[in-house]
Amino acid sequence: MTTVGVEEEYLLLDPVTGLPVPQADKVRTAAGLGRLVADQEVQYELLQAQVEVATPVCGTLEEVGGHLLRLRHAIGMAAEEHGCRIAACGTPPLRHGHPMAVTDQARYRAMVTQAPQLVAEQLVNGTHVHVAVPDREAGVQVLNRIRAWLPTLTAMSANSPLWDGGDTGFASWRTVVFGRWPVSGMPPYFHDAADYDLRVQRLLDAGLISDTGQLYWQARLSPRYPTVEVRCFDVQLSADEAVMLAAVTRALVETALAETAAGARAPDLTPEMLQAAMWHAARYGLGDTLVGPGGATHRAGDVLYEFLRHVSPALEASGDSRQVTSLVHRLLQNGTGADRQRAALAHGGLRAVTDLVSGQGTGT
Repeated sequence: MTTVGVEEEYLLLDPVTGLPVPQADKVRTAAGLGRLVADQEVQYELLQAQVEVATPVCGTLEEVGGHLLRLRHAIGMAAEEHGCRIAACGTPPLRHGHPMAVTDQARYRAMVTQAPQLVAEQLVNGTHVHVAVPDREAGVQVLNRIRAWLPTLTAMSANSPLWDGGDTGFASWRTVVFGRWPVSGMPPYFHDAADYDLRVQRLLDAGLISDTGQLYWQARLSPRYPTVEVRCFDVQLSADEAVMLAAVTRALVETALAETAAGARAPDLTPEMLQAAMWHAARYGLGDTLVGPGGATHRAGDVLYEFLRHVSPALEASGDSRQVTSLVHRLLQNGTGADRQRAALAHGGLRAVTDLVSGQGTGT
């Protein structure tokens, strides 16, 4: 079975004011002292109001869900020890009027020099799904084939509608914030692994990025492992939703591998169409229309149904079909995280939003 790993980024919020607090180093240390967290499972993030976790390599959805619940619980307890709460939202409902402290790492200090205002506004949190591929050549072919579905995945995961105390009008404002870096947005089409490596090396040689970690494409090859990393997701309110995204991402990668083996052509969408489709998905989530892999606009529910049909054989082969169908049905019934944040804002104001994103931070 194809293996998968998940990374999640959380905010640290003051439980009274709802504002981000710079307690990441203390929370990381406290979490590491417990018995629930192993080495490298809790990691640095750019700003001191953020914490990142990474699951071990997993073979089943049950493993993914179990590890995410364990890590959310450990970080939640460590945060409480230092007077804050973790929040599973793509952007903070409220922000300070001054920049958040940057984590004291060389690459982060370099980013402040490069783009101080972007760093100041980088309080955004995502879910990254790594799926194993046979080699880098296969990984490039996967990237070429999954690009057309990244807007659909973005819409499913939308959980960042608020910024500076107000509704941005976007379901995923995180997508917009991240899209301002030099190398970001939709990954380009690559002829093969050599083409991928050459073009990345040119960016490095020109000094436009300092390392491959600054390849902020919505999907990319891992520089260290034989995986494709899909990065277009907002962090999810619940671990179950993250499990759903891990499942459909694995199925999408497996489908792309099967298409490659069969000699099927990758979807032929122009860069401007892909970029506009991603913007549209970030704007509306599942609440309006989406651009499908053929380049036409349809009702979001219809595109989601087409996506599930596309990956259905892979879901059946892995035994994940029933669980994913149930989770997608729940998503359509309850709405995305963005929908639920907006409902909380309408009924109880920003306090209700803060309670929603932090109250479920360690839940299922």
